[in-house]
Amino acid sequence: MIIFFDIDGTLWDYKNYIPESAKEGIRRARAKGHKCFINTGRARAFVTNKELLDIGWDGIVSSCGCMIEYEGKTIFNRLISRDDAIRTMEAMNKYGFKPILEGPEHLYMEKSDYTGDMYGEKVMREMGERLRGIRNSWGKWEINKLSVTCNPETSAQCSEELSDLYDYMVHTPTIWEMVPKGYNKGTGIRKVCELLNVDAADTIAFGDSINDKEMLEEAGIAVAMGRSSDEIAQIADFVTANLEDDGILIGLEKFGLI
Repeated sequence: MIIFFDIDGTLWDYKNYIPESAKEGIRRARAKGHKCFINTGRARAFVTNKELLDIGWDGIVSSCGCMIEYEGKTIFNRLISRDDAIRTMEAMNKYGFKPILEGPEHLYMEKSDYTGDMYGEKVMREMGERLRGIRNSWGKWEINKLSVTCNPETSAQCSEELSDLYDYMVHTPTIWEMVPKGYNKGTGIRKVCELLNVDAADTIAFGDSINDKEMLEEAGIAVAMGRSSDEIAQIADFVTANLEDDGILIGLEKFGLI
């Protein structure tokens, strides 16, 4: 069995707290021969937390399926072309969006756009030297996807103008993720199964939010964390406990994986 885990709201909370029971469950699952993958909307550059990585993983699917690593090696990496990235940034400027460009090695943002913003401050704090300015790196970005703060007055026009390039995950009217068309966490599972010659029926996924929808639909078994949205809970085979209440461990035990 291949087991896929979202990060935010599934493996840890907004303070990056990972329950010991989650670490124990994942290690026990691997000891029984199951392969465990992170499957996250975060770009790989934003998956560097030592405590998280030290749990031990067989692979990482990042950027909503745009990048895949297995046994420490990159086996798939879909980058946005330079021309498409410049076209995207020109649209961001035109419509008053504030983007964060997300890639394998770096994130790119203008710090002034996010000063005082809770998420923006978290990115700045955690990325350190791996965070670069958009304007200072113009046209040299290496990116898989974007996160943006939208201008609600122009969001419809912008999404239409770039509709040939991106699928949109709308978290709130002002917070979107923009992922190259045809990619999501579900296609990440499909690609892993293709590369490892495994049937998707032999997978299980743990998630909690709207960008986990395709992952949970693709997996053979879908586990929603406690506090998941109604939309996510409705497509799950099992709704487990909150992450801090041993949700990962309970889910793994439920399906006989440990």
